[in-house]
Amino acid sequence: MMRLEDIRKDTELLNAIDWDMTPEEAVRLYLEWGNNWARGNYVIRSKNDVTHYFVVNTWKEKPIIYFIRRNSEEALELAEITMPDDMSHRFLASVGRNKGVYAVEGEVRNWLKKELRMT
Repeated sequence: MMRLEDIRKDTELLNAIDWDMTPEEAVRLYLEWGNNWARGNYVIRSKNDVTHYFVVNTWKEKPIIYFIRRNSEEALELAEITMPDDMSHRFLASVGRNKGVYAVEGEVRNWLKKELRMT
């Protein structure tokens, strides 16, 4: 597993991060190929089409940020990142303490970008 420091040092990987990718959009693009034409601009044609993005998983006691590399064949968890406790509590409250996989937005996205020195 990679660490934040590993991602930070890899300029090519940093530039490949799709900050707007959501878990729902990843499923639509990479697993439901028949729906790709519906929104037009980005179509997956082969397993060579990949995206790198972050998600927050709340299925465990504490939320975990995963850095994902996805293509049409698989989703690889490249990194598992623990967010600060105070942010973790706020995030859980913002999703009603519901279990799930969420897009990286707002405070979490800003924190990741700061940690990766992208701001």
